[in-house]
Amino acid sequence: MFGISCRCQDMESAPVLRKDMELISARMEALDLRLDPKEFFNGSIEAFEEIMDLFEDKEQAEVASIAQAELESFKSTMLNIAITGETGAGKSSFINALRKLTAEDDGAAPTGVTETTTEPTVYPYPNHPNVRLWDLPGIGALDFQPNTYLQQVNFKRYDFFVIIASERFKDNHATLAREIEKMGKRFYFVRSKVDEDLRNEERDYPGTFSQESVLRRLRMDCRKHLQKAGMSHPEIFLLSSCEFTKYDAPALVKALQDNLPGLQRLAFLLSLPNLSAEIIEEKKAALKKLIWLISLASALVNVIPIPLLSVACDIGILLGSMIAFYKYFSLDDGSLANLARQTGKPIAELKAVIISPGAKEINRDVVIKLLLKTSLPKLTAFVPVAGPMLTAGISFSTTYFMLLKFVSEVAEDAQRVRKTALK
Repeated sequence: MFGISCRCQDMESAPVLRKDMELISARMEALDLRLDPKEFFNGSIEAFEEIMDLFEDKEQAEVASIAQAELESFKSTMLNIAITGETGAGKSSFINALRKLTAEDDGAAPTGVTETTTEPTVYPYPNHPNVRLWDLPGIGALDFQPNTYLQQVNFKRYDFFVIIASERFKDNHATLAREIEKMGKRFYFVRSKVDEDLRNEERDYPGTFSQESVLRRLRMDCRKHLQKAGMSHPEIFLLSSCEFTKYDAPALVKALQDNLPGLQRLAFLLSLPNLSAEIIEEKKAALKKLIWLISLASALVNVIPIPLLSVACDIGILLGSMIAFYKYFSLDDGSLANLARQTGKPIAELKAVIISPGAKEINRDVVIKLLLKTSLPKLTAFVPVAGPMLTAGISFSTTYFMLLKFVSEVAEDAQRVRKTALK
């Protein structure tokens, strides 16, 4: 996922280099915080030496440039998701649910029974603006022409499409899907508002009501109409934007994520709100694969000696990464304020369970204190610094350990905040 791209003419081919870096990434993942500090330190130094061996004919500045370029590649990765369907199908509500916003929250898509979208409207994720959901105009017109429609909404802009229906799927939905498929893009069928179907069924047939049988019947009905319209094996996701963690919503999120290429998959995952405990754990695992690159760049770029430590690193890189981690786990003030409003919990109650320093509190001094709190400085104090390479290796090990610990702590904070909000 985080293979270094080939950016120098005299480097070995990108596929070979990427494979080597994936092995290094796996090696770094084996370095667990529960290891003895000396074992962790020695293992990370060995991994650093293996990384540098991949670039044996390169100066440290060149290696740092490559690491930085890969990090910048992730930061600049764009993902555009198109949401379409008939008027009143719940496109705007789906967009809000996927970003864990209500219609009254800042930046939310306006909802209503009439068509509120007359041209493609973009709704970026608050903490990851490069991941953008597009609300497209409705497709319910009698003279609907899918080819013309796709041209009007700038088809090439989008990475994939979500086609939403709140009742039965019609010919328009299938025709649009075939046209999207013909142009080489993915699409997903979503049947929305199933909570309303379930309530109506329970009201009308209280004696025989079964949620499982109602959902099964809805799925079969959707599949039947799509197959009748020419779709051979349609996959349908049943969900409710009002209860977005139920029904097929988790399966849909996983499908969207799994079908994306590496950097877009990572960007989509980190943009997601904490919809479940599993998503928080996935974010933690993904970031653990990324922090060795951050540590490598920090140990080799604009290095400044840290007082009381046998370490020199770029504090700015560490500081920016830690603040970003807070946003990825929805622990920033904006995310907490939205969550407090949605759940009726005082924001102070949510903040009370956060143990790591707050995003606004993280500064250069806090980063140095966190570096000092690791067990590794006690070991590095007795390592004879024989040259810039060993200094860089020690810096890499120390910053990697600190960031690994920080990611684990903010992930635990996110789990506690989520549990508190759900009480």
